[in-house]
Amino acid sequence: MRYKLYYWSGIQGRGEFVRLALEDAGADYDDVAREQGDQAMMPFLHGKHPGALPFAPPFLSAGKQVIAQAANILAYLGPRHGLVPASESAQRYAMQLQQTVTDIVAEVHDTHHPISGDLYYEQQRSEARKRSNAFCEARIPKFLGYFEQVLDRGDGRHAIGRRHSYVDLSLFQLMSGLDYAFPNAMKAIRRRTTKLSALQDRVAERPNIAAYLASDRRIAFNEDGIFRHYPELDER
Repeated sequence: MRYKLYYWSGIQGRGEFVRLALEDAGADYDDVAREQGDQAMMPFLHGKHPGALPFAPPFLSAGKQVIAQAANILAYLGPRHGLVPASESAQRYAMQLQQTVTDIVAEVHDTHHPISGDLYYEQQRSEARKRSNAFCEARIPKFLGYFEQVLDRGDGRHAIGRRHSYVDLSLFQLMSGLDYAFPNAMKAIRRRTTKLSALQDRVAERPNIAAYLASDRRIAFNEDGIFRHYPELDER
């Protein structure tokens, strides 16, 4: 099956979590908005396309199915491409971990848009500094400490059992995004997240991922995405 991935063309955003899984699996897919422009998503978002109605991208067209929400898409792709163990309990645990990744990604977004996503960053800068300070001091250690414990309770190398999964790919993206957005905060926590750091390095070296990261398909982190680097929000 050839998939069609729909996500905003100029940023990594939440679509990157899905993209990494597709790339790692060597799946055939079209990155529709990057090839045709963002307007290609509008028939879906305006309810003018058959199938389930997505609220927002990312969403995936798989045959006649339209599947939205990054964690939900990954739960669909995982068992079909060997990116999650076969047991129901393992797949449920993978979804639990992925939803927790979703939680911290939402908090990352709110560091630079703490009042409203409809306001420019410059209109909420003072609130963003307060939110970012709290995020760096309390929330990053809390979330990464949890994921470090997840790895420690397993084999120390994988989030799910003793095999690579889509959760490992998502943890790579999370760590990479935090490194870009909050380099000072991340430098301070590295000694307490050695397993996560090692996982990040291993994922980057996987053949399909390494090829993707070196290609022009991997859009660089930028100030329009979820992971944004504003030096004033990362003062340690």
